[in-house]
Formats: sequence, structure tokens, C-alpha cells
Amino acid sequence: MTSTGGLTERRVRLAHGDEVDPAWNARRPELAFAVNAVSLLMPYAEPYFVRAVRGVAHDLDEPLRSTAVAFCAQEARHHGEHRRFNDRLTVDRPGLVRVEGWARRSYGWLDRTRSTRFSLAFAAASETIAFSIARWADRHDRVLFDGVEPSTAALFRWHLAEEVEHKSVAHDVYEAVDGSRLRYALAAFTTLSLLAWFTVLAVLAQLWGSRWRWSPLPWLRLVPWAVSIGFVTVPNLVVASFPGHHPRDFTDPPGLVTWLRYFDPATGTVPLLEGDLPDR
Repeated sequence: MTSTGGLTERRVRLAHGDEVDPAWNARRPELAFAVNAVSLLMPYAEPYFVRAVRGVAHDLDEPLRSTAVAFCAQEARHHGEHRRFNDRLTVDRPGLVRVEGWARRSYGWLDRTRSTRFSLAFAAASETIAFSIARWADRHDRVLFDGVEPSTAALFRWHLAEEVEHKSVAHDVYEAVDGSRLRYALAAFTTLSLLAWFTVLAVLAQLWGSRWRWSPLPWLRLVPWAVSIGFVTVPNLVVASFPGHHPRDFTDPPGLVTWLRYFDPATGTVPLLEGDLPDR
């Protein structure tokens, strides 16, 4: 591990098997499908806004310059690990491969055609969404990850915990370069729409290719899960669009903060019993 600009770059390389079962949460397969859907986007969404932040880092004053560099390093680790996970997830699953291809082209188009200011606003809004999902996941940790294969649980806990750790960086970079709240609101609508659209497509592809395709239960359970995430994410995006907001005004989820403190990136484990972590 190395520390730069107040952030820690953790050299994580998790030991996934040769193939990942999309329904890695046997009790709540629909939740696993939704989490997988977000994972599919990471190798395309995160490099897009990392390039935007990296492209202006040399113009920033210290200490923000060093923090922005460290932010980019953390995000590069994230999408690298998600790439490895996704390669195993999509084995012999053409539906997911198609969705992944559409995501690659969509974020690639944004990268080629959008201005630096819009891309930075996109990054800032995306980080607000990521922080909101982290807060939601912290409250539902046991439903999401109890009994789940350790490397899969560690991938998503580590990623979400670092989203909490660097929740302010993309916002501060955007404020230093532009800061338009109208541009932020437009970017927020764009990134949330893309996330929702590709999540729906990928979940449908996984459900259709699974033994639950004709069972109404996973389909019905997806609706309240989606609504509960929306009730966390949308208000945060609205608040973040107003002048004077700063991500430090958001309260950090205690479970993920504690988990990251004890996380060993060399082994991908937490040397504490699950019961020793704070209740969600």
C-alpha cells in the first residue's frame, strides 16, 4: 500500500475462480444480478472520468493535485479488478457480452465527444452515485454478502469503501475547473440514466439465462430493491446539484469505513470475524 494526497492506493488482486456464477448470492440472486450489472460498466465508465481528472491534474494547486492523482490510482485499481471479475462472469454468456459491448460504445462516445468540463461534471456526479450506493449497501451488507464467496464479497466491499474514502475528490476537481451547477445536473441525469438503463438490460439478460427466468419472485423482488436504492441516490444527486453543497456534508457509512480499516489488500481478507464488525 502507498499513501498519496491523503488517499491510500491498495494493491489488490483477488483470487477469483476460472468462472463466476452470476447468481453468487443464492438467497437473493436478483441482487447478485444487479451488482454484476454495475460491475460490467466499471471498465468503461471509470476510465472515462479518470482520463478527465488526470487531464487537468497538472493545472491544479496542491494539495488537490496530489489527491487527484491518488484518486485516479484508486479508480484504476477498481476497474482493473472489475475487468478480471467480468472476464470470468461473462464466460459463455452472450447476453452479457452484448450488454458489455453496448456499454463500451456508449462511454467511448462520451469520452470522444464531450467537453472536459462536462466529463468532470460526469465524474463528480458519478462519485455521488457511487457514494449513495455505498451507503445503501452498508445498510444491506448481510443481505448482499453473507455466505458469498469471499473474493466476490471483498471486490465490492473494497470498491464501495474506497468510494466513501475519496467521495470529495472529483467534486473538488470539478469545482476548481468549472463548477457550473447546471452542467452538473445535466451530467448527473446522464450518468444516472446510463446506469439505470444498462443495469436493467444486464439484469434481464442474467435472469433470462438463469433457472429463475420463469419464477416471478426474483422479478417482483427487484422492484422494491430498485426503489430503495433510488430513495438514497436521487435525493443525494438533487442536493449535490445545489450551490454550496460539498460531499463532506454526507455522513459516511460506518460499516464500510470500519471494514476498510481492517482490510488486508495482500490477502483480500479482513482478519476479523464478521460478527465483530458494526451492525448495519
